[in-house]
Amino acid sequence: MEKVVKPMNGYLALFISIGTLALAGYGFSQVEGNVYMLWLAIPSLLATIFIWKGIMIIQPNHSRVLNLFGKYVGSVKENGMFFVNPFYTTDKFSLRAHNLATPTLKVNDKMGNPIEIGAVLVWQIQDTYRAAYDVSDYMIYVKTQSEAAVRKLATSFAYDNIEDESATITLRDGGDKVSEILDQELTARLSTAGIRILESRISHLAYAQEIAGAMLQRQQATAIVAARFKIVEGAVGMVEMALAELRKKEIVDLDEEKKAAMVSNLMVVLCGEKGMQPVLNAGSLYQ
Repeated sequence: MEKVVKPMNGYLALFISIGTLALAGYGFSQVEGNVYMLWLAIPSLLATIFIWKGIMIIQPNHSRVLNLFGKYVGSVKENGMFFVNPFYTTDKFSLRAHNLATPTLKVNDKMGNPIEIGAVLVWQIQDTYRAAYDVSDYMIYVKTQSEAAVRKLATSFAYDNIEDESATITLRDGGDKVSEILDQELTARLSTAGIRILESRISHLAYAQEIAGAMLQRQQATAIVAARFKIVEGAVGMVEMALAELRKKEIVDLDEEKKAAMVSNLMVVLCGEKGMQPVLNAGSLYQ
């Protein structure tokens, strides 16, 4: 597990190193008069190098993972100048938010239709210990597992509800719910590497090229049928209203045959795609 540590102040170590460096310089300057000054100069110079090697600077939203001869010591997440054991090995990690756009993947949806899908996600390192030691390369791990999560999402739902009319969630119309499911899948996969998902969205969604034309025609046909249904439904209501008004105001008394003819003509006029040409009847209603 991650252990956050706070090392010694680096400015204090730097100040001490300046003193040891000055002491080493003084010792070397007095060597000609007293050779024993080397016993002062050399240790002071080694101490200066030793201190300088242990000084590290951490930028904002960065961290260092400390390791001593194969043993995890801790993680430094504060920014500034610090002094640590010079024998520590350090690994740098950025705690900033990262963007990742997955490549456009070609997979089959729940109904077996080939589709193209891509996603974009925002992530950051939350646990530096897991990012450093639980996976071999956390960047490659994030990329690979993100593609796997998008593939699983695509195979779990239909592209739309044309084939699966009972589907409550589809890739095209799922919206925030689909994003929420993708977040959960990514979190489950990337938590092993100490990665936290801030946001994920589908950035590209389309039928594969080999069926795109056929699916477009199918969508257009479905839209036409739905539009016709609305037109007929409205036309029936208008005809019903016209007959009721004629009967109410006693403008004309129509028998069943004339009512049928009137209904037929009105339906043709109201439901036709093109404007109808009027026909003037100069005789009686029965001619």
